[in-house]
Amino acid sequence: MFNDIGPLELITLVVLAVLVFGPDKLPKVIQDVMRTVRKIREFSESAKQDIRSELGPEFKDFEFEDLNPKTFIRKQLDNDELGLKEIRNGFDLKKEMAEVTDAVHSTDTPAASSSGGRIDMSKKPDEPGEDNRPPFDADAT
Repeated sequence: MFNDIGPLELITLVVLAVLVFGPDKLPKVIQDVMRTVRKIREFSESAKQDIRSELGPEFKDFEFEDLNPKTFIRKQLDNDELGLKEIRNGFDLKKEMAEVTDAVHSTDTPAASSSGGRIDMSKKPDEPGEDNRPPFDADAT
């Protein structure tokens, strides 16, 4: 509950509580706060039990933490009913990227690439001497 409070902050809170409530009333205030927290926890647990009993036996393993979207998605992805692990294991990103890189940097001729099943994706003009680009106009930019 207080994982991110350091020792200096804790001492500051204690000193502030002593100044606000005084040393005589401070133990009574702490008891009242702890009693209130305990009642809230009991109320929360009884509400959870009531909801579980109203949902029926098919929801006996239901956890309220599952309502958090991240937890729900993580639990569903870990469930292997959809076969997602097979899909995830069958997809090799390094192999796919190597194939794309080979296709882009390929120096095969179009006839060789069509017979080999590869597509030449390199940017080469149709004829080495022909340039189809319009002339550069510095005033237009």
